[in-house]
Amino acid sequence: MASPNLSEIVTTTIRNRSKKLADNVTNNNALLMRLNSKGNSKPFGGGRNIVQELEYAENSTYKRYSGYEVLDISPSDVMTAAEFEIKQAAVAVTISGLEELQNSGKERMIDLLESRIKNAERTMYNNMSTDVYSDGTADGGKQIGGLQLLVSGAPTSGTVGGINRATYSFWQNQLYDFSVETVTASATTIQAAMNELYLRCARGSDRPDLIVADNVYFGFYWSSLQANQRFTNEKLASAGFDNLRFMGADVVFDGGQGGDAPASTMYMLNTDYIFCRPHRNRNMVPLDPDRFSTNQDAMVKLIAWAGNMTTSNAALQGVMHA
Repeated sequence: MASPNLSEIVTTTIRNRSKKLADNVTNNNALLMRLNSKGNSKPFGGGRNIVQELEYAENSTYKRYSGYEVLDISPSDVMTAAEFEIKQAAVAVTISGLEELQNSGKERMIDLLESRIKNAERTMYNNMSTDVYSDGTADGGKQIGGLQLLVSGAPTSGTVGGINRATYSFWQNQLYDFSVETVTASATTIQAAMNELYLRCARGSDRPDLIVADNVYFGFYWSSLQANQRFTNEKLASAGFDNLRFMGADVVFDGGQGGDAPASTMYMLNTDYIFCRPHRNRNMVPLDPDRFSTNQDAMVKLIAWAGNMTTSNAALQGVMHA
């Protein structure tokens, strides 16, 4: 059986890196980075599901009046809640007894662990970034419910957070479908389409602040600006994201090799109402106790995450596709 000393080295090394891993997952994705900077990465402490409170109507007691006229003081039902399932993900770091013997010096063991932990970290944040765009159906529905679920290309059907979008229009996001609009997506039509979707997503001072696009739609928008000076957000640029601006919102490219945005898709997001909800005890942390194989000379350490993506206002979010 593997040495307890090895267990201590593995556990200590992973635990010391868990905060860095959580930060790297955030910084590897423009949406998660924006949510984190806004304080919308909100850990939860427990419960059967993740409860996301939301407003679905205005207060009905607003009344214009004169003098002694009776005012409306009746209760107004304006709040409800969506419930999102807790999804889990983990990646394993393994060490065999032979590898322990071959790397018996402490420094050698740390070098071996560093390479495997770095690989596990890359695996975790690459897959998490993919899941942020998902519809939550992978692995039999065990995947995070990402943007393809929360800001759907079919906003009038399906259930999100336990609320039926076909029944409740307040829970339907905005959609600009080039095929429905009988417009061909191109560099000459992209800005007009963005104007239309932006207006649909705006409510007073509530406006989209982050626009995420794949190669195709980012390329159309970029080409449409070739004759003009392009302004970028320095903070996003310094984080490694190619970005432009549109009506004060950052337009971010998440395509290329390994890009996770769905093909020929652009999301217009009001990130005040989108949340990343990790469990406070499962945010990229090593699971205890260590796993020792009963019939192998090996040890496994799991790095785990639990939580989900949520939204509290679907009507202020939009998606564009063909």
